[in-house]
Amino acid sequence: MKIWVDADACPNVIKDILFRMATKKKLLITFVANQYINTPASPFLKSLQVPGGFDVADDEIVRLVESGDMVITADIPLADEVIEKGAYALSPRGELFTKENIKPRLQVRDMMEAVRNSGVELGGGQTVFGQKDKQNFANALDRFVARYHKV
Repeated sequence: MKIWVDADACPNVIKDILFRMATKKKLLITFVANQYINTPASPFLKSLQVPGGFDVADDEIVRLVESGDMVITADIPLADEVIEKGAYALSPRGELFTKENIKPRLQVRDMMEAVRNSGVELGGGQTVFGQKDKQNFANALDRFVARYHKV
């Protein structure tokens, strides 16, 4: 199992958790982004820089991901694509996207985007990334790795 990180918008605290997890569990983790992601020296950590452009990093992740891999992303359409390929997707807030929950999430996302594009102002939005989100992610990642990663 490999872990792919949609790294352009990934919070630094999540990257730090992944840096530690890679060495501890001997997991190959690749950070894919439009800019270079500096990672600690480790045979288990890689940074893959792709050209700038809309969804270039997402497209590269979809191209490279294999069944059984994990993708860390908050991008619902990307999560949907990797799940279709037999991979797993986990948000930086600790939500595991599955075949059962990704289509409804994609529909809500598309509906909200259509409402915004029609000119309707929507209040609120996602809350600031906090300590609880960090803990939720760390716990979800630990559970996933314990269940699916064999050293």
